[in-house]
Amino acid sequence: MERELLLTNRLGLHARASAKLVQAMSRYRSTVTLAAKGREVNAKSIMGVMLLAAGPGTSVLLRADGDDAAAAIEEATALFERRFDEDS
Repeated sequence: MERELLLTNRLGLHARASAKLVQAMSRYRSTVTLAAKGREVNAKSIMGVMLLAAGPGTSVLLRADGDDAAAAIEEATALFERRFDEDS
């Protein structure tokens, strides 16, 4: 499964947002990757996600493969839509 997502939070995938995403994706057995700017990284690796240097307005492609892929995609989508809870 895959879904294209847009970073709409103020700072993009900075340290805190990356950590939230990695923590959420690490709960799933599925292989989860994130692709942007010609790179694809393991979405369960904080260094990998931060290496993308994806700023606000960047479109990213989230891919998940495995038994719980749909749930992983849904949780990640919700996190992106909530702007990584940075507005509260």
